[in-house]
Amino acid sequence: MKLAFIGDIVGRPGRVMIKEHLKKLRREHAIDFVIANYENASHGFGLTVKNAHELLESGIDCMSGGNHTWDKKDILPLLESLPLLRPHNYPEGVPGSGCRIFDVAGEKLAVLNIMGHYGMPYVDNAFRCARDTVAQLKAEGVKHIFLDFHAEASSEKRGMMMLLQGQVSGIMGTHTHVGSDDLQIAHGTAYVTDIGLSGCRDNVIGMDAKVPLERFLTGMAGRFEVPEKCRKILQIAIMNLEEGRCTEAFKLKIFDDGRTIRTDAWREG
Repeated sequence: MKLAFIGDIVGRPGRVMIKEHLKKLRREHAIDFVIANYENASHGFGLTVKNAHELLESGIDCMSGGNHTWDKKDILPLLESLPLLRPHNYPEGVPGSGCRIFDVAGEKLAVLNIMGHYGMPYVDNAFRCARDTVAQLKAEGVKHIFLDFHAEASSEKRGMMMLLQGQVSGIMGTHTHVGSDDLQIAHGTAYVTDIGLSGCRDNVIGMDAKVPLERFLTGMAGRFEVPEKCRKILQIAIMNLEEGRCTEAFKLKIFDDGRTIRTDAWREG
């Protein structure tokens, strides 16, 4: 099974890069299934109905969320009707689910979305939820399990890796928007602390730099805005899975000026 993952899609620039490149990437790399994080896809905050359909029609098969899942209230019915996840460790009674099983290339693939704790809204214990959900999936005979861990703290993400390495096919971090240089395969589990945003690359985490800089300089808050024009990037990880284990993984950084940079995962154990 060939699986691909795209981190936080930030606004129109991110959606444009998905639309321009993803279907071609699927053909070139024979990708069977694409997961992407939607929580910043609609002008940086949440996901609209229109943009949900736009992204799914551009070649994405399933989308995961995070702390901005609820920013656009029209997403609530979509959590039931479309292949959209919200963090699985929200308390019982919250709409939607953070875990779904898909039939891919004749095999079952479970996609799990978990949110961390530092700097995040109140949720149930991320580590217990992930551990118990993975155990249940494996008891049901699901071999291929992918986790989007949406967290601020790199220590939480690394901790999740140490907890689940060898038990899941991949764990990839989202939320910080800044890609980390630690793509690896450890005991059959592909891991990266943060895959990085897809969208504007010449500002602050995909947003116009004016308001973030004003906050840093003065402490005064303001509304973040996605620039109308910017230099763009698409960041995508591609994994080959066999019997639930990742055997190969690499990341592509695709720039709107025509450059592509490939980084291969190193192996640990």
